[in-house]
Amino acid sequence: MPNTEYIITLCDGPSCIHKGSRTVKDALEEAIAKHNMQDKVKIHLSGCLGMCSKGPIVIVNPGYTIYGSVTEADAAEIIEQHLINGKYVTRLVVDEDHLYNRFFRIFGDNDFFGKQMRITLRNCGIIDPENIDDYLSLRGYEALAKVLTELTPKDVIDEVKTSGLRGRGGGGFPTGVKWDFTANAPGDERYVICNADEGDPGAFMDRSAIEGDPHTILEGMAIAGYAIGSTKGIVYIRAEYPLAIKRLEKAIEDASKNNLLGDNILGSEFSFDIEIRLGAGAFVCGEETALIHSIEGSRGMPRPRPPYPSVKGLFGKPTLINNVETWANIPVIILDGGKWFSSIGTETSKGTKVFAVAGMVKNTGLVEVPMGTTLRNIVYDIGGGIEGGGKFKAIQTGGPSGGCLPEEYLDTKVDYESLAAVGSIMGSGGMIVIDEHSCMVDVAKFFLEFTQDESCGKCTPCREGTKRMLEILTRITQGKGKPGDIEKLERLGTMAQRSSLCGLGQSAPNPVLSTIKNFRQEYEDHIFNKKCVAGVCGALLTYTIIEKCVGCGACKRVCPTNAISGTRKQLHTIDQDACIKCGQCYDTCKFEAITKA
Repeated sequence: MPNTEYIITLCDGPSCIHKGSRTVKDALEEAIAKHNMQDKVKIHLSGCLGMCSKGPIVIVNPGYTIYGSVTEADAAEIIEQHLINGKYVTRLVVDEDHLYNRFFRIFGDNDFFGKQMRITLRNCGIIDPENIDDYLSLRGYEALAKVLTELTPKDVIDEVKTSGLRGRGGGGFPTGVKWDFTANAPGDERYVICNADEGDPGAFMDRSAIEGDPHTILEGMAIAGYAIGSTKGIVYIRAEYPLAIKRLEKAIEDASKNNLLGDNILGSEFSFDIEIRLGAGAFVCGEETALIHSIEGSRGMPRPRPPYPSVKGLFGKPTLINNVETWANIPVIILDGGKWFSSIGTETSKGTKVFAVAGMVKNTGLVEVPMGTTLRNIVYDIGGGIEGGGKFKAIQTGGPSGGCLPEEYLDTKVDYESLAAVGSIMGSGGMIVIDEHSCMVDVAKFFLEFTQDESCGKCTPCREGTKRMLEILTRITQGKGKPGDIEKLERLGTMAQRSSLCGLGQSAPNPVLSTIKNFRQEYEDHIFNKKCVAGVCGALLTYTIIEKCVGCGACKRVCPTNAISGTRKQLHTIDQDACIKCGQCYDTCKFEAITKA
């Protein structure tokens, strides 16, 4: 074996853990011990690398060779072939020979990484998130030291303004302006809050950023504390994220031990502490005022604004609230300059954006791209196209409050204004790819079910408006739609958008209104033709046995209502009046002799 020390990095994010990464780690350790290589090889756990569809991920250095879909049985082969014989285990190789430069772009042959630019996720998958020394080795807390020794609070705020950074939680408000408002608000006590209450279906950007690089969040918050004159920070995170909470707790403990949090940080006159507050998982608590009420011990419900939290927030004091991704950008802006950061992206949307790409796309996972990248680039170049070779139908951006965009909008640039112009939103970064096997009426119903269930009930337009809309959608998908239902949905949706108290109610109708706009024919098919072309809405399906039937009787045996009749080895038939559209016959038939339409 060459006289080389190897570092094996094993993704320890939730997706890889779910797929068995911990057993892979045990198998790697066993193989290392078998060959007496304990002094030559170190196993290093990291946060999510982003390639969730390829997990568990194992990376071997030197060389940065990425192995994907590694099983417990593959571990010994990686040790013997790669580390001892110096040969790649080619069947497992995902990518290799990447280089990281100071601008955090990853170069290589693989489209998944080669077309990204990672700023928020710059350390995720690289460092051990539970080892502060790893973070320090990559310029960690250097930005905090810089502001404490070289910059005034005003200098820091000006640098953030220069960067053009906008809030990544969905609203897109200029971050530097928000900091300035809070710094200049009257009061002798201020708070800094990290909003980590990420609850969108299919979204896991903030959770993964914390799990992979918790110190960068703490550093960003401490810098903001210095800039606005605050000594107290709070991370509000939902209790369903135990791994993120564990790593945050460890990071806060280690930072405090190293005088990077606490009293007189790095010998300066600046003191700043951070604590964690757990949320119960209410989606509405992602809204700033509802979040504040929750921290104060009240029910998480929004209040009218103004006054804004920057003026009157937590316990009535000026409060600065940003989400995880926004905080992660701050150390980079301080170190490399606001001007450099503003050179990335578009005229009105600067920097990069992290997306959780899910649904019917080959490469599901986390991606980070410069603002201005098109949806087509994300779906086909980075995402690898539609899973199973299917046909693209729509992409839903912005979480449950976003819009569903058809193929004609695939060349839309990802920035705040461009997405809004075509009827969707940036949101916090959820992105779900939909293929032709999905029913858009059912998709709209799914998202409205979520937002209606998560409505706090405080204001009538949201509480009652979304409920009435959901009732109409449910009726349509059950084959009971009536003429005029589409128009009712449009009126109710517009009313909720214009008059709801907070962002949840104002954006909840988006999936319904955007699908009506872009896929109106599907609504009309459901209502007037009583057909679901995608074959999803069971009540609208008709199951028919065709000539391929060999008369095996399998469908007849599983039918719960005895709707199928026929003699053995003869063509069977389905009594449509008795059929309850359960689909068991369709799923059971091995001869493709049953159709649904």
